[in-house]
Amino acid sequence: MTFLTRGILEPFALDFLQRALLGGALVAILCGVVGTWVVIRGMAFLGEALAHGMLPGVALATVIGAPVLVGGALSAVAMSLGIAALQRRGRLSYDTSIGLLFVAMLALGVVVISHSGSFATDATAILFGDILAIAPVDIALLAGAVVVGLGVAWAFHRPLVALALDPRVAAVLGLGPRSAQAALVGLVTLAVVASYQAVGSLLVVGLLLAPAVAAGHWTARIPTRMALAAALGVASVLVGLLVSWHAATAAGASVAATAIAVALLSGLARAGLTAARSGRPRRDPRVVRGVPAL
Repeated sequence: MTFLTRGILEPFALDFLQRALLGGALVAILCGVVGTWVVIRGMAFLGEALAHGMLPGVALATVIGAPVLVGGALSAVAMSLGIAALQRRGRLSYDTSIGLLFVAMLALGVVVISHSGSFATDATAILFGDILAIAPVDIALLAGAVVVGLGVAWAFHRPLVALALDPRVAAVLGLGPRSAQAALVGLVTLAVVASYQAVGSLLVVGLLLAPAVAAGHWTARIPTRMALAAALGVASVLVGLLVSWHAATAAGASVAATAIAVALLSGLARAGLTAARSGRPRRDPRVVRGVPAL
């Protein structure tokens, strides 16, 4: 009881840790849903690129004193549109378009931050986030982002499933693969921007991918995988905050590292279970009540 009280309950008696847990849980729910599609569609590089693509907008907002989430959202949307334009008009592959804009936006962001009077402080906050500084208004914005994200994911569920199976089949069935792809990019953008405050632009992909990867080891049904990924993400936030409190480590990094550890342990547990099942002797169907087969 002492461990439960002092180790787990006592830290969350503080208001700022309660807000951090609530905000992190909302981020984990959104990332669990969106991250499932990111893993299924193999769009991890896009998530990473968008996380860094926010940097110019966030940096500019920090320098001029504007809301950083607005700056990050505008920058991420601009990058998404730029990727689509390069791919369509420049005849470049998807990965090449992402790579070019990824480096360009990152460099632009560093240039903007360098004009700040507190370069090191601003860069650290932008890159690694500050989940402990989440304010009530941030929680309200995160709740709105979760509602929008879940609504879009529900509305485009069938087109996204068809897109994951075969885009040509989706087009034949009239399910709008282009609209589904645009919706998915929008969801990734929303999740990345919403997660920025919690874990920063460098670590956001950890919450986006790790819980979805961990959930994928146990179920193939997409709705179940989303729910499990969200639950594992919330658990990662809880454990990460506790580790940060007791070990005096960076909160955002602790949350991201916990999520990665959960994915690793989930994979090891699944591999061990599969090995145990494959090593179990199989019963010969011809053996009846202990009488050996002829």
